[in-house]
Amino acid sequence: MSAVTNEEKLRKLETFKRLINLVLVMICLGLEVGDFAYHWLAHFQYSVVEQLRDFWRMGHLAEIGFYAIVLLFLSNMYGGMRLGYLKNVELIFSQVFSTVLANIIIYFELSIMAHQAFVPRVFFMMMAEQIVIVVIYINVANRIYKSIFPPRKLFLVHGYRPAEDICSKFESRKDKYKITKIVHIREGYKKICKMIVEAYENEECNAVVIGDMSVENRNLLLKFCYGRSIRVYLLPKITDVILMGAEELHIFDSPIMLTREYSLSMEQRFFKRAIDIAGALILLTITSPIMLITAIIIKLYDGGPVLYKQVRCTINRKEFRIMKFRSMRTDAEKDGVARLAQKNDNRITPIGKFIRKCRVDELPQLFNILKGDMSFIGPRPERPEIIAQYMEVMPEFVYRMKVKAGLAGFAQVYGKYNTSPYDKLKLDLTYIENYSFWMDIKLMLLTLKILFWPDSTEGVENEQITALREERERQRQQIQSDIED
Repeated sequence: MSAVTNEEKLRKLETFKRLINLVLVMICLGLEVGDFAYHWLAHFQYSVVEQLRDFWRMGHLAEIGFYAIVLLFLSNMYGGMRLGYLKNVELIFSQVFSTVLANIIIYFELSIMAHQAFVPRVFFMMMAEQIVIVVIYINVANRIYKSIFPPRKLFLVHGYRPAEDICSKFESRKDKYKITKIVHIREGYKKICKMIVEAYENEECNAVVIGDMSVENRNLLLKFCYGRSIRVYLLPKITDVILMGAEELHIFDSPIMLTREYSLSMEQRFFKRAIDIAGALILLTITSPIMLITAIIIKLYDGGPVLYKQVRCTINRKEFRIMKFRSMRTDAEKDGVARLAQKNDNRITPIGKFIRKCRVDELPQLFNILKGDMSFIGPRPERPEIIAQYMEVMPEFVYRMKVKAGLAGFAQVYGKYNTSPYDKLKLDLTYIENYSFWMDIKLMLLTLKILFWPDSTEGVENEQITALREERERQRQQIQSDIED
């Protein structure tokens, strides 16, 4: 009876949480739309009213409604509505970014209706007011949300992967998660199940985290929790990610999951290539002045080459020479050893630091896209030497090259520059196995946001490959020990 009571209690709490989240987010959007409505009625309408006399009885509501729809769409796209999920600073950044983009769109729309460039002074003033509203309100809303909903208490069951590694990820969001109990799978299935039930009934936890362990153990725990309506956070294996994109079939009365031998169909490849060509030509035209100025500055700084060309691998491990604006010293790899960029890398020049922060160094890759070596969206291309090192400890790394390499990808949007190779692989496989035309469009829009987010330009942590090798060795030893026991 107590288990049923807890289940009902948690379900009601989750419903209440979603309702509060929605109300708090809608208040924020309402304040921003209200600010636009004020400026529309006080200033903007007089610049366009002459062109829309016949339409004007409903014009006010139509324009304010259009602005609200654009802001709602962008806020949802860039995470501005994810109160309680994103960190406070990330939420503010996302909503400010959404607001700025919405205002740019509306500015061009009003300029078209007015048949002239809209006076920007009042528009900038409105945008400044909205940013102040967002910063103040989200800080207040987050405090309200956290006071109502404390961190979710988690019961961690781990296996091969050390508990510290898993805990560190959840501890980065102490406002959202709190690991209250930790147990190794070696304790045994029956004992762990009993511990979960006791912790759940005593309200010491309200969710279970299942870490890396054998499929057999994991499946038993998953079924146990599912049967008792206990929330589970599961660290997926490579095979789980592959199955995410499987097609569901039915042969008579048997459900079957189909994973195809090819990643993209002929139609998908055609439309993807069409977008690449059109997008590359447009961006080359727009950014050509920036590229010219960057080339001149790099040349004047140390007299070295402007472009840095390097062998990378794309689809089916095909090698090509990627082009970037040179951001490192000319003798950065004089010993011939391939090394990933690291945090505070002293090989990067002052100009290189700036163009990396602004992502200007990536612009020459538009020529790679036009040539067909790369796509706008896809797994980032790696060097053959780095791929070989990864594959020594992670043979599945080759799966990333089932599609053409990309200027940006799933791992760049949802991960960080220094996300571990194993996690990057899972993110890239998520993209490959769930590819669609609209996913590419969405990732292109989301890429605009990460261009301005500092985490996306960090270097990798030192000895990342070595750490991966050590982790895989620990897993191998653990599996061997389990077999012997």
